[in-house]
Amino acid sequence: MSEDSPVVSFEKVMVHYKDGAPILSDISLSFKKKSFSFITGASGAGKTTFMRLLYAGIKPSSGKLTVFGKDISSISGDELCRLRQKIGVVFQDFNLLNYLTVLENVALPLKVIGEPIDSRLVQAKEILDWVGLGNCFNAYPDTLSGGQKQRIAIARAVITRPEILLADEPTGNVDDQIANKLMNLFSGMYKMGTCVIIATHSRRFVESFNYGELHIENGKIIRKR
Repeated sequence: MSEDSPVVSFEKVMVHYKDGAPILSDISLSFKKKSFSFITGASGAGKTTFMRLLYAGIKPSSGKLTVFGKDISSISGDELCRLRQKIGVVFQDFNLLNYLTVLENVALPLKVIGEPIDSRLVQAKEILDWVGLGNCFNAYPDTLSGGQKQRIAIARAVITRPEILLADEPTGNVDDQIANKLMNLFSGMYKMGTCVIIATHSRRFVESFNYGELHIENGKIIRKR
């Protein structure tokens, strides 16, 4: 797949509430393999719903959404599992497993794809050191702060070097120094060929990094740059 090939394509996609009111309306756009896009908009505008569409957490009410060439509305369960192995996701609520240690949480995606235990633990330790959590390997998530959980979630999302990285407010619980470091990590992944899509309220990051911006307003997506 070339850098100009779309890894995600929306064709007249709509998402409705159960009462039929639209959340997102008539979305037609695509994301290339090597691209970096910020998703902006007010609280409740639909940013999280848009991100959920991208990893098939929900399906469109109408229209067609394809990810890696697969129609999300008709994909089988096995195909969906294989597709998600190519996608790293940073959720707003972290989605960490409290019965696993920090090290085990971060190494889990490598376990899923069959990486040997020695290799996956070495890689997990390296990325945790990099995000400043080298002293937390054996801790459990429910003993840590929100900012620490945020960094664990990011480490877990990037450890497999995914083809698509989705991050919903990834810098919302960390200080400016860590936030800058994380943004540089995302930027580095983009430069190596990853499609990076970040939902954010931070105008500072949107304006500091000269990447694309898609703004959601009244259920519509407006391309700002």
